[in-house]
Amino acid sequence: MENTQQKIAFLGLGSMGLPMARRLLDAGYPLTVWNRTAAKADALVADGAARATSPAEAVKDADVVVTMLADPAAALAVADELLPALRPGTHWVDTSTVGPDTVRTLAARLPAGVTLIDAPVMGSVDRAAAGELLILAGGDTAPVAGVLDRLGRTTACGGPGTGAALKLVLINAAIGGVAVIAEALALAGSLGLPRELALRTLGAGPLAGAVDRATATGSYFPLALAAKDVALATSATKLPVLEAVHRLLTEDPALLAEDLSAVARRAPVTGTGM
Repeated sequence: MENTQQKIAFLGLGSMGLPMARRLLDAGYPLTVWNRTAAKADALVADGAARATSPAEAVKDADVVVTMLADPAAALAVADELLPALRPGTHWVDTSTVGPDTVRTLAARLPAGVTLIDAPVMGSVDRAAAGELLILAGGDTAPVAGVLDRLGRTTACGGPGTGAALKLVLINAAIGGVAVIAEALALAGSLGLPRELALRTLGAGPLAGAVDRATATGSYFPLALAAKDVALATSATKLPVLEAVHRLLTEDPALLAEDLSAVARRAPVTGTGM
């Protein structure tokens, strides 16, 4: 049974964090929220969440801490502020995509009696709002099962750090797939084939999922964050294809705030048939 008496602190109210925090608030959890840009918490506070002015204030009375932060630097900076305030018995669930090295660094700094679960998620803002995320969990999720159930479906990956590791595998396969679709569309255009024909036939084969993501309209995964995830992967091992994908993602700085689907949208397909 879901224990909605657990006090939750949610830190990081960006495009993913905000709908995730909303689901926990709507489920009846006592919720304290913090975001570096304080105004992003206004709607949650208006509906009953408590606003904290610092990470330390947010977590001081929490049973469960959930973080959804942009990158390793943000996670480490917030950790500097929240770690000294965590009480023994607190469960920290980090849903950010920061890679296993950062998870190990955070775990080594935990106060006595505090547990860290790395639980990065797959899915964009639409799935976050619907509670349909795929949660990749490293560590013991039993004490926070009700919280995670509100956010999506949990896949147990193993010990601490394994969720962060599997997230890099899955997200880089997805990003690489979108890049392949973009190049396939460029090839179709150079051969005089209509874009719709190329997309329809690609979508009927094994790349159907990549086509869906490349043409998605209800998702928001900015190119800047996709490039960050690819950089985490290429720093772990030699990945020449993904190194090329990183160059593709970052070649136009003006597009870094655009959704990943922009890679396929800008593919120069101009064919009208042969």
